Amino acid sequence: MGATDPVQKVQARTSQSALRYQTGFANEFAGEALPGALPEGQNSPQRVGLGLYAEQLNGTAFTAPRAQNRRVWLYRIRPSAQHPSFRRADNGLWRTGPYDEVVTPPDQLRWDPMFIPAAPTDFIQGLVTLAGNGDAAAGSGIGIHVYVANQDMTDRYFFNSDGEMLIVPQQGALRLYTELGILDVAPREIAVIPRGMRFRVELAEASARGYVCENYGALFRLPELGPIGSNGLANARDFHSPVAAFEDRDARVELVTKFGGNLWACELDHSPLDVVAWHGNLVPYKYDLMRFNTIGSISFDHCDPSIFTVLTSPSDTAGTANCDFVIFPPRWMVAERTFRPPWYHRNIMSEFMGLIEGVYDAKEEGFVPGGASLHNCMSAHGPDAATFEKASAMELKPQRYEATLAFMFESRNVIKPTRFALEGGLLQSDYQACWQGLPKHFGK
Repeated sequence: MGATDPVQKVQARTSQSALRYQTGFANEFAGEALPGALPEGQNSPQRVGLGLYAEQLNGTAFTAPRAQNRRVWLYRIRPSAQHPSFRRADNGLWRTGPYDEVVTPPDQLRWDPMFIPAAPTDFIQGLVTLAGNGDAAAGSGIGIHVYVANQDMTDRYFFNSDGEMLIVPQQGALRLYTELGILDVAPREIAVIPRGMRFRVELAEASARGYVCENYGALFRLPELGPIGSNGLANARDFHSPVAAFEDRDARVELVTKFGGNLWACELDHSPLDVVAWHGNLVPYKYDLMRFNTIGSISFDHCDPSIFTVLTSPSDTAGTANCDFVIFPPRWMVAERTFRPPWYHRNIMSEFMGLIEGVYDAKEEGFVPGGASLHNCMSAHGPDAATFEKASAMELKPQRYEATLAFMFESRNVIKPTRFALEGGLLQSDYQACWQGLPKHFGK
């Protein structure tokens, strides 16, 4: 605390707190970066300690059931209402539901990875929308984006008024500075930033690439386990949330928000990450996907891929998600008398897939890390021809899927691609060819 320069103060505080986390999912957490900042016994005292302002951020309605209610009390140097009028900013390639730029085809679609740009580009500038569904203003659906970045958000801060953001790094680690503290998130990990929470992103390496699910609907939560029992899949104790850290920085910065599908910006004379203490359960969090306790068959046939669900955003229809976040991590496959890759199927749910590393077990060619595929409602899909022939003839001994990590955003509504997704040069024109070599075996 001896540093006098505001930036040095920021660096000192972040270096002390960045590697420490609080554990649990949607817990009632509390923290203070300075003694005396967090009120005791009440939320809004007449005078908050250290001359701070009390402010509440609500992620659900006041009257939401206690089990789903999310909010956090903030004790900050300046209230977040202290800003000038926002002005419209360039949306770039960020799009928001309803997604009606172009007609959605019924075909299977697959994309190559986004290139890292040559021009300086930070996390927000490098967000590109591939697809989505629903309506942000109506509070349902999702936006699916990729990001590419080669520059820190040093003097730019952001908050999303349209939805929470599930960030899936594919290349390059990120450091997320939020109002509640700092999260380091790398490939094989995910992070979730609540709707309305201000943050900025720094890169741990020269560049970064990954995926974002912008959730307009009910907040992500852990799925019910049903017959699995009380343990398995993603365990609550493995989710990490930050400890309190703040920026007491007087400098000219830009604050950007996404509201009603558009980007808006204003200038501030201070950092908006000036929360010295806080308590509540609406918090940013990270999760190491390698801690996912994978469930699978130990006799024959497959379990449904729902057993790979990490987080779910429920809809108003029981058992039918606004969005499920599903992963296909390293795991053992031991099923006897069984075709081990995913079977051919048509699904009422729509499936957007991304690949973080390695090879996906149903596609040996063409689906590469950083790329993506979309199999919409009733779009038939399954293993390519080479994978089918190999899996049909292989010796069924215990097999370890090691060099792989794929994920899926699965939604009850049709996922509609944007104009950029269909016309921006990344769409693979020959994707359907991977099934054309499947021979007719009937009668042989």
